[in-house]
Amino acid sequence: MILFPAIDLKDGQCVRLKLGDMDQATVYNPDPAAQALAFEHQGFEWLHVVDLNGAFAGESVNGAAVDAILKATRNPVQLGGGIRTLEHIENWLSKGLARVILGTVAVRDPDLVIEACKKFPGKIAVGIDAKGGKVAVEGWAEASELGVVELAKKFEGAGVSAIIYTDIDRDGILTGINWESTLELAEAVSIPVIASGGLASLDDIRRMCEPDAEKLEGAISGRALYDGRIDPAQALAIIRAAKENVR
Repeated sequence: MILFPAIDLKDGQCVRLKLGDMDQATVYNPDPAAQALAFEHQGFEWLHVVDLNGAFAGESVNGAAVDAILKATRNPVQLGGGIRTLEHIENWLSKGLARVILGTVAVRDPDLVIEACKKFPGKIAVGIDAKGGKVAVEGWAEASELGVVELAKKFEGAGVSAIIYTDIDRDGILTGINWESTLELAEAVSIPVIASGGLASLDDIRRMCEPDAEKLEGAISGRALYDGRIDPAQALAIIRAAKENVR
């Protein structure tokens, strides 16, 4: 079970959005590389990064900030936002990313995801962002008619390393993870699922460590970490204790 701290990049800065709205961005750190290093020093073992501008533009926009993050931290980094072609994927992986997250292209061109999994085994994750149970694309600006489980099942057996499932209706407003739909997705597919959107307190961390959530790879935390609602040491201690119990 992994707790992924999140760095969302907008105009080169570390921000958090409310409900996926680019006009409701709070800047938490103007230096994303320093933030990445701080997370490493706090004991986190992974980093989740999103190029928000890139998600809307369909190409990398905050590349310099991502490069700086990769230089600053030894932790593995997964990146999403604006990665739409095999060239984009290859370019980022060559810079040292642990894996790339494909979102919009997973809806528009699932065959490209399958091809990428063959070409870059273990390096491809799929981001499924849902609003009202339907998949959203283009930086959450557009809704599709595709159901979450329906999309996820397209990648069964393809070699996708993880699905990052975000409930947009909860993102950035600290109302708690949508455990019902997250666990429903995890039950429906064999691909590991990472919960995202709304993680609010240590109660969510404890919930993540319950037996029925063991199938999850972990969860992503953003605003709750930045606001101090979650103490990193306490959160990581809860996860460590849960792992010991499983052993």
